[in-house]
Amino acid sequence: MQASASKPPAPTPWWNADRHADRRGFLIARDRIKKALRQWFEAEGFIEVEPAALQTSPGNEVHLHAFGTDLVHPDETRQKLYLNTSPEFACKKLLAAGETRIFSLQAAYRNRERGALHHPAFTMLEWYRAGAPYETLMEDCAAILRIAADAAGRTSFSFRGRSADPRLPPERLSVAEAFARYAGIDLLATLTPDGCDRAVLAAAARDAGIRFADDETWGDIFSRILVERIEPAIGNGAPTILMEYPAVLAALARPEPRDARVAQRFELYASGVELANAFGELTDPAVQRACLEAEMAERQRIYGERYPVDDDFIAALAQMPPASGAALGFDRLVMLATGASHIEQVLWTPVPEPRPPTT
Repeated sequence: MQASASKPPAPTPWWNADRHADRRGFLIARDRIKKALRQWFEAEGFIEVEPAALQTSPGNEVHLHAFGTDLVHPDETRQKLYLNTSPEFACKKLLAAGETRIFSLQAAYRNRERGALHHPAFTMLEWYRAGAPYETLMEDCAAILRIAADAAGRTSFSFRGRSADPRLPPERLSVAEAFARYAGIDLLATLTPDGCDRAVLAAAARDAGIRFADDETWGDIFSRILVERIEPAIGNGAPTILMEYPAVLAALARPEPRDARVAQRFELYASGVELANAFGELTDPAVQRACLEAEMAERQRIYGERYPVDDDFIAALAQMPPASGAALGFDRLVMLATGASHIEQVLWTPVPEPRPPTT
């Protein structure tokens, strides 16, 4: 008789005592980091806020996928709602209401994401400063790295063989400078005040040895260059702040006054990991609506669906003061500060993975 094929073993659940024991040191450090950050924000004059998880729009970025649900009212009518992919819209409404320094440290939800650095439910740290330039957020990011390192008792952050000193001042590097330095590409030559020139970027990418498909857009080619040439070269030794993103890739950020081709957006990298995304916030309601509608048109083209634009958010922008805000992946920060290799090591109760069939 032919032996039946062996079945893959079921993954050990997170609540298994031995597995929990392996993770517990990371989780205790997580709590220390969380407490230290809350103390720092309080000392800086921030108020912690708790935005609702259910929103009329989950956000309007092209490649972010949401969890949807129906709210059933007492009269049996139904309302489509979404778990937030970020508390950003709610926080900006609070700025419009009169708050000036706020932070949120709570769960966010993104579909179609799972891996060493991604999880369907994760913790987002967001903070906003009314009346502050976005350079202030760069200083905040440097402070947060130091706080996490101190709370975890670490002298270095590491991930997959790459390390960075969290106590060194982050290098500030514009996206254009990074493209020139690490890919030999003049990125600004591919940008105009009204958008971007795919043909110019495509030619430069080919010259640099970047491979891409004929149907890929300017944004697709940009992402390939970023992933293949830029990200491997930054955040090593010291953290890196990659700033002044092309305006076409910064739908929620205000333009840089000295060059409208780029926007007041930066990302924080350490040990090869992207940790934070920050903006000098766009507050023009008409421009913001147009940007979000364009994002959703592109989403419709790629995925065949779109999310609604939050009309209350657009209306609130008319009352929102000039501000800067940042979103940081708290779980990733904990990973770097503890030396964890997978995000599930630093989550108290990870979302279970599918179990193989029993028959």
